Amino acid sequence: MAEVKNKRAFTGLTDFYYGTLDETETKITEEKAIRIEFLQNIAISTGQDIVKAYGDNKVAEMAMATDVTTLTTQFHSIPIEDRSTLYGFLVNESLYGLPASPNPPYVACMFSKTREDGSAEHIGFTKGKFKMADVEGQTKGESVEYGNDSTEGEFMSRKVDGIDEEVTFLIASDEPGETTNRNVLYEKIFGVPHPDAVETP
Repeated sequence: MAEVKNKRAFTGLTDFYYGTLDETETKITEEKAIRIEFLQNIAISTGQDIVKAYGDNKVAEMAMATDVTTLTTQFHSIPIEDRSTLYGFLVNESLYGLPASPNPPYVACMFSKTREDGSAEHIGFTKGKFKMADVEGQTKGESVEYGNDSTEGEFMSRKVDGIDEEVTFLIASDEPGETTNRNVLYEKIFGVPHPDAVETP
């Protein structure tokens, strides 16, 4: 019997997690990935060019040249603690500072795109760095208008356990009420089990 494809459109975003990669780049340094709540928008862009070789007045061969993948995210707010980690800030007691030569850590991250029927598609990025976006603000007027925080990351490929080639990102899908594939992806990306997948005694 042919598999039924889910043709429903995505209507939401949730569950953005990130973690700093350790020296082996096979898992994160934290016990579990860190959640940033209230994800609003995402944009994924991978630069690609088709390189052509010519002969006999026609195209003889083509190859694909692929650049890094850019992930742009917008949140209701990114807490200073998360910005400090993602951007490589210096921390001195209650102060956070941008050093002269910032070197943000390599991170892995993932998030979920949701549908109205409860199904979801999960996307995990294996290795990259985030950079600070421009900071904007405005004074409060007659009506309240909420601001937001954006950030942009560039991701490259890395080796992931169980996959032959290095990959930049992985995608998994779950049917309504299921989280099995989400948990598998989480462990592939972060190298630690999803907290919900850990059996309690």
